[in-house]
Amino acid sequence: MTPHILPALMASPQGGGASPWGTLIMFAAIFAIFYFLLIRPQRKQQKEHEEMVAKLEKGDEVVTLGGIIGRIIHVEDDRVTIKTGDDTRLEIERGKVGRKIAE
Repeated sequence: MTPHILPALMASPQGGGASPWGTLIMFAAIFAIFYFLLIRPQRKQQKEHEEMVAKLEKGDEVVTLGGIIGRIIHVEDDRVTIKTGDDTRLEIERGKVGRKIAE
């Protein structure tokens, strides 16, 4: 075989090309999967946390995001004071309350 024919024989046959719609549909499907498996549940959890923080009141037993357990003794607009021991009081931001402990 002559050297100039060899590359032509080794080349793969060219198809008609992929449709751009197929690629677009794949990206849309991947985005939908991410939205329903990751983004939507996270937004729901964030909304529930914001509602819980808005309903905090004096006497609630809470756990902070840092893991400190205490009872709320004073509530302000953006802060709460928790009692963690006999004479220990901590003032924290409302948003840093991780969860309420069910009584």
